[in-house]
Amino acid sequence: MNLNEKIREVVGRFRREFKYVEVIPDSSEVNLEKIGKLIDQTLLKPYATINDLRVFVEKSLNYPFHSLCVPLSYLEETKKIIERSGKDMKITTVVGFPHGNIPTRIKVEETRYAVDHGADEIDMVINVGFLKSGMYDLIFEEVKSVVENSGDLIVKVIIETCYLTDEEKIAGSVISKEAGANFVKTSTGFGEYGANTRDIEIMRFAVEGKVGIKAAGGIRDLEFLLKCVKAGAERIGTSRGIEILEEVKDCLQRRV
Repeated sequence: MNLNEKIREVVGRFRREFKYVEVIPDSSEVNLEKIGKLIDQTLLKPYATINDLRVFVEKSLNYPFHSLCVPLSYLEETKKIIERSGKDMKITTVVGFPHGNIPTRIKVEETRYAVDHGADEIDMVINVGFLKSGMYDLIFEEVKSVVENSGDLIVKVIIETCYLTDEEKIAGSVISKEAGANFVKTSTGFGEYGANTRDIEIMRFAVEGKVGIKAAGGIRDLEFLLKCVKAGAERIGTSRGIEILEEVKDCLQRRV
């Protein structure tokens, strides 16, 4: 079955079988370490200064996040601060961010830069215009090229769901899976809207449990984070990670 046939097959099953169920978050097992390890704590504002970065990293190192997500240009400084702290923290960076509409060879060069300068994980943005044009083979080659040049780094593929039809969300998810990505991700956080539970459920349906789902964009509190996880997200991208973990602490304190 070729790529187009695979996408058509999944879209057909989606039309026959998919039923969106509004999720109810479950806070009964909230745990600081467990929630923290879901989060890629993020600083991707285009106007963030080097001092903003230093404050962000130093504060974030006091929490059990999975990783800190920073732009390529701040990779080296982030790594230096982490190493000086003596703490163990992964670094995520972004490729083709935030619009994705740059040539594949440039994304490959960005990927190689990430590998050479201390990244542990890569969040890449696909060419959304190509996806909406039905140019699935080009999207496949783009993702595959980044994966192949990423060494052993985790690769997450941002499909920017706010601009996509349900069928395009499925296509982007299936292509990411078939091209060897580790995760498919909802959003950059710079689109018209970010994560929602319906999109997460669609993406989970499309990848059939073969790759992870990362929810990002607009996740600002514990309740919504738990909804995203209940819908199928296994990783969360947010710039509000500290606030969310402080909310977890308050929740746990009220139980005592």
